[in-house]
Amino acid sequence: MKRSLILLSGLLPAIASAKQPCDVLKYVDPLIGTQNGGNVFPGATLPYGLAKAVADVDGQNTGGFGTDGSNVTGFSSVHDSGTGGNPSLGNFPIFPQICPGDDLNSCSFRIGDRKRHYVNDSVKATPGLFALELETGIKAQMTVSEHAALYEFTFPPGDEHPLVMLDLTDLWQSRQNASIRIDEKTGRMTGNGTFLPSFGAGSYQMHFCTDFFGADVHDTGVWVNNRAGDEPKQLYVTRGFNLFYLEAGGYARFKTGADRKLTVRMGMSFKSVGQACSNAEKEISKPLEDFNRLVGAAKNAWREKLSPISVKSGGASDNILKSFWSGAYRNMIAPQNYTGENPHWDSSRPYFDSFYCIWDSFRVQHPFLTLVDPNAQIQMVNTLLDIYKYDGWLPDCHMSFCNGWTQGGSNADVVIADAYVKNLSSTIDWDLALKAVINDAENEPLEWSFHGRGGLASWKKLDYIPYLDFDPAGFGTNSRSISRTLEYAYDDYCIASMAGGMGQKDVESKFLRTSMNWRNLWKADQVSLINGTDTGFKGFFQPKYQNGTWGYQDPIACSALAGFCSLTSNPSETFEASVWQYLFYVPHDSASLIELLGGDDAFIKRLDYFHTIGLADISNEPVFLTVYMYHYAGRPALSAKRIHTYIPKSFNATPGGLPGNDDSGAMGAFFFFSVLGLFPVAGQNVYLINPPFMEEISLTHPITGKKATVKCKGFDAAYKNIYIQSATLNGEPWTKSWLSHEFFTNGGTLELTLGSEESKWGSKAEDRPPSMKSGSTSSMSKQF
Repeated sequence: MKRSLILLSGLLPAIASAKQPCDVLKYVDPLIGTQNGGNVFPGATLPYGLAKAVADVDGQNTGGFGTDGSNVTGFSSVHDSGTGGNPSLGNFPIFPQICPGDDLNSCSFRIGDRKRHYVNDSVKATPGLFALELETGIKAQMTVSEHAALYEFTFPPGDEHPLVMLDLTDLWQSRQNASIRIDEKTGRMTGNGTFLPSFGAGSYQMHFCTDFFGADVHDTGVWVNNRAGDEPKQLYVTRGFNLFYLEAGGYARFKTGADRKLTVRMGMSFKSVGQACSNAEKEISKPLEDFNRLVGAAKNAWREKLSPISVKSGGASDNILKSFWSGAYRNMIAPQNYTGENPHWDSSRPYFDSFYCIWDSFRVQHPFLTLVDPNAQIQMVNTLLDIYKYDGWLPDCHMSFCNGWTQGGSNADVVIADAYVKNLSSTIDWDLALKAVINDAENEPLEWSFHGRGGLASWKKLDYIPYLDFDPAGFGTNSRSISRTLEYAYDDYCIASMAGGMGQKDVESKFLRTSMNWRNLWKADQVSLINGTDTGFKGFFQPKYQNGTWGYQDPIACSALAGFCSLTSNPSETFEASVWQYLFYVPHDSASLIELLGGDDAFIKRLDYFHTIGLADISNEPVFLTVYMYHYAGRPALSAKRIHTYIPKSFNATPGGLPGNDDSGAMGAFFFFSVLGLFPVAGQNVYLINPPFMEEISLTHPITGKKATVKCKGFDAAYKNIYIQSATLNGEPWTKSWLSHEFFTNGGTLELTLGSEESKWGSKAEDRPPSMKSGSTSSMSKQF
């Protein structure tokens, strides 16, 4: 069994760096990514918290709120962050209003009638707090505990009885059925509903418990469509006739004091109404006094989570600092800690959900957590193994206790292998982990659309996934034959790495062989044209039929030059990326790929073309590693040059400052590692060295307490000196263009001397990142 780090009995105290001159929360802006399709959740949350309170809008609302000047439709207490596609969660929104003439029949209940603009300059978002003012003059601010939200509404002066309604819906309007009961004396509203996940199969139940404080109840009742009445005090609603969506819920009106304030506490649970109520009562026991306490506790929790990181900016701009710290912050919003909320099983240990989706997050988000919050990452790996143990399969996507759609390979294999090769923890059952990843590779589920792998009969017989495969053993979208072949090959490499480390050499050899299956879709004479003009490059991956003959996919299809490919609307033989982009996805055997393309110079020429002609899509995760692939051809300086093009062009600290969907923090993690100057190759014990975007950055390992520092000699904030001239590791010369995870767990100092011209540093064959061209995973062993 592989040697593992021993967990300390408790977390080490947060270490305050002398180089950190001010509160890092000053640089966290939750509104980054609330425009331009970033889909981030900008509201109040604790790290990994279930409760996530924010205003929901009818514009960019996948994460609830967007700074696009759209209308507020409600305030809800659970959300996901950075997801694509349909809006996620946003269950049981509440909405405050004043009924004209104090007439209940004059109030607006349906979404399209009640929605109101927010005052643009009233929006305030900081860790643990969200606030805004509606154009009606109603002011709202909100904060959270782990499982409950606390709202404070201030109404304009007047004699009317303010109304707060609760809508039995979610952001996606996926409700199948729901119920509500209102206590006429206290106004307490309780109930639940059945909803659909926004990117997956099945359904989930959510329960709520809403209480009101600071004002006396005037009247209560229910509403349906746009009419309300004070009888009855309970309601059960289905979806509606012939898919017509029936809008319904409950309301309460109040006699407020002179301050015109009303406090609302909302507990949430996936298990029961009783648990929703007890969560709220326990965590927010004094709702009229707890608001500032909760905000302060949230800020302290975020400071603690960010405390392993310290920087010396060296004059780096606030734009860089805010994007860096905000990216780190967003990576600890999700996955979410649903411990004690699992309605299906109780494994007596922490449970996380909202892996949304691992195809996006395995590349940089989970490696980020391994560095900055390894205890949470350990719990997440154990959660994946719990899901395997109780569900029979590792997920590729999972949200609200539902299976999400599989986008590519079985990429939980990469997350687990990454944890293994980085010695994450002895508390992980590695024997179970190896069994789980082998199950992905060997056994095809009936429904491989949401876990496992499809086409395994052909994979085992033909050594590739065929175009238009005949696969009666299981069912999924019969597409992505190229990307699935490439991803399955890398997944198998990751399995081989684990098996080899655990002494199972036969298993290692078997999966090393299948990890080379990517070669079987290589068509050496395939050319690529753009607008009818030959690009001059020959040799691309192409789909292949079961009989061994070639199919065809235009190498630029699914790129920014030809239109996006979606799993649900226009599936192709690559997923969300072109053949051009997947050309570079052989992370375990880049040396062989370079050889196929004609050597270092030919590889660099093609990589340059890819990144400069508009084929590279920095808004989506598959492109991330390609930015740094120059390392494998002995030109790490070109990786530095490339990232210094992408960062200022595509990232900034504005609401539209992300190039695309944040994908649970993946965009933020890409920025973080790029600024850090050490970029992870997920699934391997490899970090690619680049000059940081700050003079000095340190990470103090939360388990070992050791500090790893990357510092620059010759740093300039104008970024004229972006090329490494030489490097030392703990005072000794370091010529390799990469290092291993032991740098972070053992601590040390990597000092980079920078200059304005490319040098020969990292160019020798022996100094390049490892590749399995030698035919063994041993080339990936630690080098530090």
